[in-house]
Amino acid sequence: MFNIFKNKKRDAELEEFFPMTTDMHSHILPGIDDGSPDVETSIRLIQGLKKLGINKSIATPHIIGDMYRNDAQSIAAALKLLKAALDKNKIKFEVSAAAEYMLDSYFFELLAGKAQILTVKDNLILTEFSYSAMPSNPQQMCFTILTEGYTPILAHPERYLYYHSDFKQYHFLKELGFLLQVNLLSLTGYYGKETEKAARYILKNGLASFVGTDLHHERHLEALSNVKNRKIFARHFEGILLNNVKL
Repeated sequence: MFNIFKNKKRDAELEEFFPMTTDMHSHILPGIDDGSPDVETSIRLIQGLKKLGINKSIATPHIIGDMYRNDAQSIAAALKLLKAALDKNKIKFEVSAAAEYMLDSYFFELLAGKAQILTVKDNLILTEFSYSAMPSNPQQMCFTILTEGYTPILAHPERYLYYHSDFKQYHFLKELGFLLQVNLLSLTGYYGKETEKAARYILKNGLASFVGTDLHHERHLEALSNVKNRKIFARHFEGILLNNVKL
């Protein structure tokens, strides 16, 4: 009988578990990319993050040459708007902003031109590859970034379908100098079974340096809050100290 009570207590703990208090990858700035469309939505997303136990978020809006040409000024303006709304609504939540840089020709033009590069912290920048085509020269990409004094975090490598046939590529990327960041929802099958397998492989082999929500909208928030999914997070992360705590 006592074991039954213990199991119930354990189940309740797993249902409440969330693996981090700092989220280093989200799209909660209003009206700036494919994430939150307005301040009201941003506030709802943040209130949902707070319920999960997150008290700090580093917003990372997209910078993509042919789609979202955000810069330090446009991102700062959106951040200011959001902070003002948090203050007005008396919501205590720490939010800062970096960017998620697509590693396209536009990014390398910015880098070569010594444009202001927004970092997650210190010299860490969040980057991503194209979903449609495998990068032809990740060695040169990483070398160029490192030479400029930055360290690239590669967002959600498990979601690039072209790596699903060869998981050794994740080791290769790590060896090049990329720090790998896994999306939490990838572990739940949210993006498909193959992505789930890839995410679990990256974690099992100690290749992940960071995890993030990659929160874009309320459907993501609902999935992150799901009791079944939170139990999955607990199985993978309970007792593990994530690099996110250093941010």
